[in-house]
Amino acid sequence: MATVEAPPIDTVARGDRVSENAARCQPGEGREGKQMSVQNCLVLTLSTAMMAGLMGDGLHNAAQPAPADRQALAPTGRLRVGVYPGSPTSMIRDESSGEAKGLTFDLGKEFARRLNVPFEPVEFRQIADVLDAMKQGRVDFTVTNASPARAQLIDFTAPILGVELGYLVPPRSSISTFADIDRPGIRVGVTEGGSSHSTLSRELKHATVVPSPSLKIAVEMLASGRVDAYATNKAILFEMSDQSPGSRVLDGRWGIEVFAIGIPKGRDLALPTVRKFAEDAQSEGLVKRAAERAGLRGTTDVK
Repeated sequence: MATVEAPPIDTVARGDRVSENAARCQPGEGREGKQMSVQNCLVLTLSTAMMAGLMGDGLHNAAQPAPADRQALAPTGRLRVGVYPGSPTSMIRDESSGEAKGLTFDLGKEFARRLNVPFEPVEFRQIADVLDAMKQGRVDFTVTNASPARAQLIDFTAPILGVELGYLVPPRSSISTFADIDRPGIRVGVTEGGSSHSTLSRELKHATVVPSPSLKIAVEMLASGRVDAYATNKAILFEMSDQSPGSRVLDGRWGIEVFAIGIPKGRDLALPTVRKFAEDAQSEGLVKRAAERAGLRGTTDVK
């Protein structure tokens, strides 16, 4: 049996309006009345159909990105979305099903759908690798902390989410507050090349900053005692804590990471389309649903 696709919702609505007006056309009494009724009916029905068609076509065209925008956003014909594992803000996998999810992953998938191009997640070891690939034009889309330094490398939309920065300490740690962190002999792990790496290298005066090449290794470093605490955004810290029973995310925060959608420099023509998607992702609840699906914690409002 052949499958017949249902017409778009706006097409159904236009057909209903035309049929409704046609049904209202009743012939008048007498020969002249019938002729006038038929003439009026034709005018009313055709006018309604033309108006509905114009409105529907306008809505359809407005929803479609211009070919030049699509080419700028996905020059290979696919939207290459840069992700790295272990962070709910980027990509994590369900332990039982192996399903991928995360803020970057889900928003990238939806943006590709709206562009009407295939979605291609490109996995890297850490965010620094994603940013390098974006500078080289090997990635088209990501979501990351929109720091001033990164804004020199890629173009950002307005902020879509804020996440608190904090510290994770292992089980039975003597560290209980932020005041215990910046002391001689304390080793603080950070993600190599991340914003916490550069920030804490400047701000911590006594503790030693120890970079980790990946979040997977960071968990091992904390468990083996190679670092006394780990610093990054709380979305990642809570995810790491789940893998290390007894570990604790300290109360308080030492900063906030402001997340936004980023695309490579030089694609100015496409920026309005990306910025509109960022606005829609917030107003339509896409950001909230993606965060909840990934179990993202430690979030805060951004203005």
